[in-house]
Amino acid sequence: MRKVNRKERNIIVVTGGVISGLGKGTVTASLGVLLQSMGFKVTAIKIDPYINVDAGTMRPTEHGEVFVTYDGGETDQDLGIYERFLGIPLSKENNITTGQVYLKVIEKERNLEFDGQCVEVIPHIPEEVERRIKAVADKSDADFTLVEIGGTVGDYQNVLFLEAVRRMHLRGEPIMFIHVVYLPVPKNLGEMKTKPAQHSVRTLNEMGIQPDIIVARSETDIDDVRKEKLSVFCNVTPDRVISNPDIGNIYEIPLVFRKQGLGEKIAERFGVSAKPDLREWERKVERIRSLGKNVKIGVVGKYFDTGSFALTDSYISVIEAVKHASWHLGARPVIEWINSKDFEKDGRKLEGLNRYDGVIVPGGFGSSGVEGKISAIRYCRENGIPYLGLCYGMQLAVVEFARNVCGMKGAHTTEIDPDTEYPVIDILPEQKEILRKRKYGATMRLGSYPARLKKGSVVHKLYGKDVAEERHRHRYEVNPEYVKKLEACGLIFSGVSPDRRLMEFLEIPGHPFFVATQAHPEFTSKFIQPNPLFLGFIKACIDTNRRQTR
Repeated sequence: MRKVNRKERNIIVVTGGVISGLGKGTVTASLGVLLQSMGFKVTAIKIDPYINVDAGTMRPTEHGEVFVTYDGGETDQDLGIYERFLGIPLSKENNITTGQVYLKVIEKERNLEFDGQCVEVIPHIPEEVERRIKAVADKSDADFTLVEIGGTVGDYQNVLFLEAVRRMHLRGEPIMFIHVVYLPVPKNLGEMKTKPAQHSVRTLNEMGIQPDIIVARSETDIDDVRKEKLSVFCNVTPDRVISNPDIGNIYEIPLVFRKQGLGEKIAERFGVSAKPDLREWERKVERIRSLGKNVKIGVVGKYFDTGSFALTDSYISVIEAVKHASWHLGARPVIEWINSKDFEKDGRKLEGLNRYDGVIVPGGFGSSGVEGKISAIRYCRENGIPYLGLCYGMQLAVVEFARNVCGMKGAHTTEIDPDTEYPVIDILPEQKEILRKRKYGATMRLGSYPARLKKGSVVHKLYGKDVAEERHRHRYEVNPEYVKKLEACGLIFSGVSPDRRLMEFLEIPGHPFFVATQAHPEFTSKFIQPNPLFLGFIKACIDTNRRQTR
């Protein structure tokens, strides 16, 4: 790694304007890829303005997926974007929220750590934000710390975060500001407009911050006329207006930035000389562009009630893990969403699963659509359709097997039916005490845990080692009282916790691919390095497709 000659931390702050949802997370991650390719070590921080201490208590349809870090953090989904692009594990400390900041300041006040001062929003809240940014930078020993501030400039919620980085910059710390804006093209005009972006930068100026670079999001590349306008009215040179048009594959964005010399501009700002080397990244992107054959995957989900737009964010890591594995194996993924409630209304619709090369039942909570999921799992098991169950998808696979193979009529998870005669999925005793006290936040089984894999099993072959670590987020587990009976009927628990108390992986022998895990392997899949379990699943889907087309 090339080291930056520095006495202090080098920080790149990414802000957004005009509208939310511009893809600041992808911009931030792409900046990190550029810097890594130049030989620098990077880390990334996401700042979220909500009062929630973490993302764990929010609905996926409202906030998007909860991304789980290796150390048990329930974080914003942007940390998942960073990890998938950068290929590095990030800590829960890399996600800063308003709730965390205020909670810490109040705790310090209660502990008399302010020596009798009057504790105020300014300066004490920005000082705590600054302390957290510096702590992450120092702990990671990064050459560059990327800091994405959530929301848009002008939102009252993120003013104190902007104040924190403004104060750091004022004191002479090496900070670069990159502002992401949107340039709309009104259909009735057919002309790209820069005025909303101008107002956004003006608002940022009012907070004492001048962007060094403007990244312009738009449907198409921005032309020189628009660059000149932004230059004049936003006080940046035209070459520091970077075009970021809509693109089919987000992993091409680092290449789009490289073409415009963004890496060199950043290096120049911090007084170093380096150029990006993205040859490996480019080869992978080029290979994806030339893929011909499709692999069709059905995802049987439950977060559908607010429409497909919310659904995409709810399962974003699953989507990306399928893409990573498919691309690696030379196939173009076609992902379709299947509402499990449809199977409850009309069981004949289950035959529609035959259209897919494979089916995934991802994680989730609650009773909505559960019987439809169980029916889908049974159909896959009985009809040789490759199946991958993730977390809840494993628990319901156990329920289905217990009911329809082991003869345990009415078997269920106690999450749904507390009075079931056969509680094959149950909550751990320590979790019962936590729920009794209504301590819901950050109390699930969270973070990375090891599993001992059974030699000769499918998962052992896929991981290629005796112990695999994956991330978890759940309260319920396979009830150990039923393990022997389930295994006697043909189910194999091919991965267990080191103390053999918890069932981590299951599979059914003789099936083209029927594997489920209590973990969330999608969280460890990377663009350059797909997750082994998803690789095995997609390979089985491709093989099934080949057999069907002969």
